[in-house]
Order: sequence, then C-alpha cells, then structure tokens
Amino acid sequence: MKVSEILKRKGPAVKTVRPDETALELSEQLRAERIGAMIVSSDGVTIEGIVSERDLAYALAAHASKLPRVTVERLMTRVVVVCSPDDPVNHVMNVMTQQRIRHLPVKDGDRLVGIISIGDVLKHRLSEIQMEAEVLRDYAIARR
Repeated sequence: MKVSEILKRKGPAVKTVRPDETALELSEQLRAERIGAMIVSSDGVTIEGIVSERDLAYALAAHASKLPRVTVERLMTRVVVVCSPDDPVNHVMNVMTQQRIRHLPVKDGDRLVGIISIGDVLKHRLSEIQMEAEVLRDYAIARR
C-alpha cells in the first residue's frame, strides 16, 4: 500500500500558515481546523517549515507570556521531512517512528500534494490488517 491511497481517502487538503503570523493566530487556526500541525508557507505552495502543537507547547516554556506575539517563523521546524505519494505506508511508518514525528507533508516532485499524520497511517494500517484477517478467516472456512 502506498501513501497515495491514504490521500485518496483523506483528501489532498493542506492547511498552511504564513511565517509572519503569530503563535496566537496559529493556535486559533489549529483549533478551528481541529488539526495538530500546519505547513509554514508564504505562498501556500512552497514548504518553508512545519509547525505543530508540540512546537507551541515547547514555546510556552521558552517565551511564557510573550508567546501569543511570537511569529510562527520563530517556532517552526525548518528542516522538514517529507514523503512521496509513491512511498510505501510501511516505509512512512518507519520514518515517523525513527524521526519521532507525527506529520509528514507529501510532495510530488516540487509540488505539495497533501499531508499525512500518524493517525492517518494507523487508520490505514488497521484497515489493511482487518482485511487480511477477513481473507484468512474466509480461507479457513472454505478449507473445511
């Protein structure tokens, strides 16, 4: 199974935030969208970074009461690990586990085409496991 199959189910929508927006604006957007991370992009297409709820939590300790006014650019992770629609889901699971990241932007060449979370990957994997179990059960029943 490939990342493209996850994107087919979930859709290609990617929420972005500009680097000059504040942590308060970011927090409001994350809450409104009910998501855990956003791509940082000045133009909505290129990836300048990624910022997550974890970044906000860490920034609270570093900036305290000044946090609402701190820009996203100061909070974001600049080196962004990405995947491709053609990457196998098992590979992506390993990358997420080894890198300790929960969100991966999906790029097709230079174009941002989606974002997947560890929740998306686990949901997809659970569906695969359930289907495999059903096939094995049907096979066992047919062999009787």
